[in-house]
Amino acid sequence: MTRPAAPTRRRFLLAAGAACATASLTASLAACATATFPFIPSHYTFTQQQVQDAVQRKFPYQRTVSQVFEVALTNPQVGMLPDANRVSVRLDANLASPFMPQPVTGVFTLSSELAYDATRRAVVLRSPSVDNVAVSGDAQAYTQQINAAAALLATQLLNNYPIYTFKPEQLQFAGVNYEPGTIKILTNGIRVEIVEK
Repeated sequence: MTRPAAPTRRRFLLAAGAACATASLTASLAACATATFPFIPSHYTFTQQQVQDAVQRKFPYQRTVSQVFEVALTNPQVGMLPDANRVSVRLDANLASPFMPQPVTGVFTLSSELAYDATRRAVVLRSPSVDNVAVSGDAQAYTQQINAAAALLATQLLNNYPIYTFKPEQLQFAGVNYEPGTIKILTNGIRVEIVEK
């Protein structure tokens, strides 16, 4: 009685195995078919260090502001502000002026949103603002002028400055053009969504 049952069991197990394999293959194909970007990534992520390296190329930076201050900016330190979806840049500043008895040192802290510049295929800093200016004792009387100088420098120096430039092949596949969409600041980098044009 056990002999007739064995072939039946084997047939059942083979059929079950084939069904599982088919289901697995179908699920895999469905996953491929529903992927939005099967051949290019749905996003790119840049590390904080990559952003640091890009910003670093602008420094040291020296400029006369309003014919009053000689400002030298050095040692940029890039930070991520995910809650505000902004990038911060801390700069060491050295200021000299004929109105001050000696040069003073300070720290400028700026922050900026990010945007995509389609003409240059680049993610750029956009509308940077001065969050904080701290200067040493003798310059306290000139705080208002120094804040204005810092704001002017932020705009001249970092507005529309590219932190990452896409290669053409990163945004095209099989005749279809793609472009960056939502840009999200993470705790340790920047995530840029890639969408079809």
